[in-house]
Parts: sequence; structure tokens; C-alpha cells
Amino acid sequence: MFSNGQLIFAGCFVVAFVGLMIWSYAKDKKLHQIHYKSGAFKVGIACILTIFVFIVLRIIIH
Repeated sequence: MFSNGQLIFAGCFVVAFVGLMIWSYAKDKKLHQIHYKSGAFKVGIACILTIFVFIVLRIIIH
């Protein structure tokens, strides 16, 4: 389905993208600690929990 060149490019792209994302986050870590207090973590957990509840309700209803 994909040629060897396309697979190699995709692999290199994924490795480079993940590496740059990790580098960028590490570089901005100090700013994240200043601007995003512990409340952001609670909001993230609440969002994930809400999505999980909606998925479970959808499965139960169908």
C-alpha cells in the first residue's frame, strides 16, 4: 500500500515531530508552572471524566 520511501519518511517525520514537541514543552516548562496552576490539572481530569461518562452512557443506551 505504501512504498518504502513513504514509510521511511513517515517514520522520520514522527520521530522528529515527537522530539520537537518534547523539546518545546521542556523549554516552556517554567512558564507553564507560572501561568497554569494546579487548577488546570483538575479541569483536565474533569473533561476526561465527562467524556468517559458520555461514552459509557452512549454504550448503555444503545
